[in-house]
Amino acid sequence: MQDYVRTARAKGASERRVIWGHVFRNSLVSIVTLLGLSVPALVGGAILIEAVFNYTGMGLAFYQAALNNDYETLLGFTVLATLATVLGNLAADIGHAVLDPRVRY
Repeated sequence: MQDYVRTARAKGASERRVIWGHVFRNSLVSIVTLLGLSVPALVGGAILIEAVFNYTGMGLAFYQAALNNDYETLLGFTVLATLATVLGNLAADIGHAVLDPRVRY
């Protein structure tokens, strides 16, 4: 048992308050990190799935642009993947600031 749970129970907090206010909030920090850093994996997964199963979409267009040396299209998709990475990291950072009161920017 973590110290913050033991302390909350010792202060007389209800079990619901301990679970939702302390345990759940502290466990959400790692979940927010995983979700924020998974956004770029969605773009990469789309390329792989659409190229393998020949689904029409951005991933297949990226794959065909790579085969045809279409540099403008490749650059556009690379910018999109970079933007997804930056926005995912920004969302994770904002989530950390909201969930963890020790984090201040």
